[in-house]
Amino acid sequence: MELPHTPALQPQPTQQPPAQTQTPAQAGSSATLAIASPGPERSLVLHRSKRQVVVIEDGRELRRFPVAVGMPGWETPLGRFQVIEMAPDPVWKHPVSGKLYPPGPNNPLGSRWIGFHRDCAGKRGFNGQQHLEVKGCVTAGFHGTPQRETVGRAVSHGCVRMYDENVRDLFELVRMGTVVTVLP
Repeated sequence: MELPHTPALQPQPTQQPPAQTQTPAQAGSSATLAIASPGPERSLVLHRSKRQVVVIEDGRELRRFPVAVGMPGWETPLGRFQVIEMAPDPVWKHPVSGKLYPPGPNNPLGSRWIGFHRDCAGKRGFNGQQHLEVKGCVTAGFHGTPQRETVGRAVSHGCVRMYDENVRDLFELVRMGTVVTVLP
């Protein structure tokens, strides 16, 4: 799993605007209740086997993007999660060497990071070339990639790679707390 070197952002509680009401005297003979809408309800559904993420808005498909997912032994975690981090122009810290990669065209995270799963039990596995062990917390998320040829394949260490232009679009469509469902 790729690890961004960004301050951990915690989901902020969403506050709904208070309902606006009128008393019967203000409204004439009947009471009126108007409740302000918090906006469209959006969620993400990641289909690992299809290598696609779908943006759902109010129960209907809004957008669909191709993705790369975790390789065998480093699978993208299954389940229901929430967006817990969002970072434009992230810095990436290599989980083994500790080397920092600044924002820019060579950053493995591309131009956007959207974290949705944190596991602090550590991770070990074979990545096809060597055995790796990551101690401490690892975070899975959506991010861009300078390796465009990897999109559509199972090649990451658990993260969800996207074409950079697509992760920029996705970044604008989600917010902290957006539900992310990962299916097989």
